[in-house]
Amino acid sequence: MAYSISFLRRFIFIAGAFALGQAASQAEVKLPSVFDDHMVLQQGQKLPIWGWADPGESVTVSVAGQTKKTKAGKDGAWDVHLKPLKASKTPVAFSVKGSNSIEFEDVLVGEVWLCSGQSNMEWRVSQSDNPKEEIAAAKHPLIRHIKIPHRPSSTPEKDVTPERGGWEVCSPETVGNFTGVGYFFARNLLDELDVPIGLLGCNWGGTRIEPWTTPSGFKSVPALKEIAEKLDTFPQKRDNGSINHQSALALHNGMISPINPYGIRGALWYQGESNNGEGMLYYEKKKALINGWRDIWNNKKMPFYFVQLAPYKYGGEPTRLAGIWQAQLETLKVPHTGMAVTTDIGNIRDIHPRNKQEVGRRLALWALTKDYGKKGIEYSGPLFKSARFRKDTAIVRFTHADDLKSTNGKALSHWEVAGEDEKFAAAQAEIKGSTVVARSDTVKKPKFVRFGYHQEAEPNLANGAGLPASPFTTGEVK
Repeated sequence: MAYSISFLRRFIFIAGAFALGQAASQAEVKLPSVFDDHMVLQQGQKLPIWGWADPGESVTVSVAGQTKKTKAGKDGAWDVHLKPLKASKTPVAFSVKGSNSIEFEDVLVGEVWLCSGQSNMEWRVSQSDNPKEEIAAAKHPLIRHIKIPHRPSSTPEKDVTPERGGWEVCSPETVGNFTGVGYFFARNLLDELDVPIGLLGCNWGGTRIEPWTTPSGFKSVPALKEIAEKLDTFPQKRDNGSINHQSALALHNGMISPINPYGIRGALWYQGESNNGEGMLYYEKKKALINGWRDIWNNKKMPFYFVQLAPYKYGGEPTRLAGIWQAQLETLKVPHTGMAVTTDIGNIRDIHPRNKQEVGRRLALWALTKDYGKKGIEYSGPLFKSARFRKDTAIVRFTHADDLKSTNGKALSHWEVAGEDEKFAAAQAEIKGSTVVARSDTVKKPKFVRFGYHQEAEPNLANGAGLPASPFTTGEVK
C-alpha cells in the first residue's frame, strides 16, 4: 500500500509523541487538514491561518518570510492573519511552532477556487471527453487539488480528513480524479496567468442547493423566511438517526465549515438538476447561497461563477428546466456573478455532458475578465436585455451581442411569442443588427416572447465569439 510523504511524516511524529508520553499531558499544535503539503495559498489577500493548541499556549506562524505570534484561547483555538502574499511558483517556507513544530513542504502561492455543486462539478477528468489524451498531457505541477469527502453533519465541523491524503499535484497519475470543470478552468487560468492554481473540490452528486447554504444566507433572503425561522430544526434526521444530507445546513456543516475561512479568490458552482421544477424559487435560494458564502468568507465581492444547466430530456413538463434557466439568468443581477451557458455542448440523453473542457473555459473567461484584468475577451454569450412589441413583431435586445449569428447557417430556432393569454406559439426569427425580431402568423399582437424555452432546446443563436445565447422568457415562470 502506498502512503504519501505527508502521511508518513505525520504518522512518525504522532507515534514518537505517543512513545514519549506527551499525548496524555500536552495537546499538540494542530491545523485543519486543508493545510498540508502541496497546498496553494491565496495571493493578494490577508491570509487566515488557524488551528488549536493548549489553552494559553504560545503559537508562532511563519510563512514566506512573515512571522506572527499568538496565543490559544480558553477553548484552545488560535488564529492569525498574514499580510497579502505575492504569487510564487517556487515553494515558500511554512511552519507553525508551539509545544511541537509543524513544517509544510512544497507550498505555493497563487489563485485558489472553491469548486462546489452536484455531480456535474464532481465529474472527473477521467469521465470527460478524450480522457486518455487529457490525462497523458496533464503535466501541470502548478495546479493542485484537494477533495473534501461527502459528509453531512448536525453541527458545523472544525476539520475533515480529505480524500486521497490531501492536496495532490497535477500529473498524469493524479489528474484523473480531479473535478473536470475545475481542472479545465484551472488550466485556462494557468495558461493566461502563469501562477499556481489551487482547487478545493467540495461537491457531491445529486445534492440540492439547501444543504450547502449557511444560516446567514437563509436569513438574508425574505422569500426563504419559512426556512430561516426554523433553522434550529435543521439538518433533519432520518428515522434511523442518520443525517439527511439533502436537508438545509447539512453540507455547510460537514463540508464547507471545515475549510472556512481558507483563503480563496472565489467560487465555481455547477448545480440545479436536483432543484429542477422550482422555477424562480431557485433564484431566491441561489441568492441565499451566494450571500451566505460571502458572509462566512467575509468578502462581499467574492466572485461566484456558475454553469447554466445543459438541455436534457428529464420528462414531465418540458418547460420545468427552462424555469431553472430563467432563475439562473436572473442570478446575474447579483453583483460579481457570471454564468457559462451550455445549451450547445450538452447531450439531451445524458445528464452528465462530457465536454467539461469547454465548460471550464467559459467559466475562465469570466474570471480572466472580471478578476484578472484581461482585456479584449468576450466572456459571455448574448444575454436578454429588453423586449418591445410593435404591431405583430417582438424586438429583442441583448447584451454581448456583437456579430450575432446562426451557428449552423439555418434559420434561428426555438423562438416563441404569445399574446395577452400567454399561449406561446412558434415564431420565425431573424437577426437585425444587435437585435432579433420574431413574429408568428398565429399571434397578431404579441405581448410576450421567449427563447429556447424547452428542456430539449439546443438553439443556434450565438455572438461572434461563438458563445451561445441564454434561454429566457418575458412571461411568467410557472
